[in-house]
Amino acid sequence: MPSQDTIRFIPERCDGCGDCMTACAKAKGGASRISIVGSGGGGWDIALCRQCGDPKCVANCPAGALDKHYGSGIVGWSQDLCVDCHLCTIGCAYGGIVFESAAGHVQKCDLCDGTPACVPACGKGALEHLSAAARLHETHADKEDLFVPGLSACQGCNSELLIRHTMRRIGRNSVVAAPPGCIPGMGTVGYNGQTGAKMPIFHPLLTNTAAMLAGVKRQYERRGKDITVVALAGDGGAVDVGFQSLSGAAERGERILFICVDNEGYMNTGMQASGSTPFGSWTSTTPVGTVERGKSTDGKYLPQLMMGHGCAYVATASTAFLDDYHTKLEKALAASRTGFAYLHVHAPCPTGWRFPAAMTTEVCRRQVESNFVTLWEFTAEDGLRFTHAVDRPRPLSDYVGMIGKYKHLGNAEIERIQASVNRRVAFLKGFCRQPSAAE
Repeated sequence: MPSQDTIRFIPERCDGCGDCMTACAKAKGGASRISIVGSGGGGWDIALCRQCGDPKCVANCPAGALDKHYGSGIVGWSQDLCVDCHLCTIGCAYGGIVFESAAGHVQKCDLCDGTPACVPACGKGALEHLSAAARLHETHADKEDLFVPGLSACQGCNSELLIRHTMRRIGRNSVVAAPPGCIPGMGTVGYNGQTGAKMPIFHPLLTNTAAMLAGVKRQYERRGKDITVVALAGDGGAVDVGFQSLSGAAERGERILFICVDNEGYMNTGMQASGSTPFGSWTSTTPVGTVERGKSTDGKYLPQLMMGHGCAYVATASTAFLDDYHTKLEKALAASRTGFAYLHVHAPCPTGWRFPAAMTTEVCRRQVESNFVTLWEFTAEDGLRFTHAVDRPRPLSDYVGMIGKYKHLGNAEIERIQASVNRRVAFLKGFCRQPSAAE
């Protein structure tokens, strides 16, 4: 099934003003096809067609008047075929198709031919047009998955999603280094003579991943072979004991791609704290009790340090925004042809962070929406550019409140983390390229 566009509603940003309804009514020359409704507790919800992949309104229609158009993604309605039975309205869980008495028939959103009028009309940013312009499915579905089925990742772990997407794009003409951690632990490197990977992959030490990859790359170059060498490392193999070789390879401009999958601790060996573990986090080595209140210091922000190494490319990413990740992966691969490229991917861990496995993507999303995680890219020539700027961030409590390792935090501790987040955002903005007078 092709990827599809849809409209996303962010309820905490909505104030019920109705500007979206006004814009829709004007665009359609009649009643609005979107409705803002109270959700209780003073909040707001929205009745709007989500252009479902498996639309129940279509299944409920006995006349074939509704049809999912898999090219455009629109659930279309035909007035000529409609018999006004209204069974479609019963099937829609979003209230996205309703009978309009003035028109005399049902009506629904059609995304305004790809430019929905309601989205720019919302001054609070409560509506987002999620465009499938990247068409990840179309461009990557036919590429080979270079990891076998049945990897033994923990339930809800997004590292498996990440490495499958990454290597599907990079392909077989590659060598991968996976130092000790969750990624080899899930069976990618293998055990008992078996391997979970379809390309050359090896298990370096935590201390020498970048150095070994640099040697592999140079040896292949001596043989006249152009291959991509990639590190899939955790924060332990990058932020902590692996930092010396990582820093050296970056300083030398080795032509490798280093991907740090940061789950903020040594989750594979007992959930110990690492250098990237944030302030206040419970871990097995930063316990919570009557005296200790989790980690007492802020985490090391490695992407910032990598900017100072003169790398060809540095970027942060999240699996909640895979189109953003794929764009950065393309740039990182191109940069690794001439120099050192570094990607830092934030990877919440359901097991070690103590949240339900089904919530991983939502945790990733709230990290970004609260500015706890910022998505940006950096080159020496162009400076820093935010790729998903959040001008109206969620309260930090919306994020930390989901995470068990933060459940002991009080208001004062959350305010301390918020201040740290604010300082980081302000610091990063200082690296944004300022246009010259000529521009």
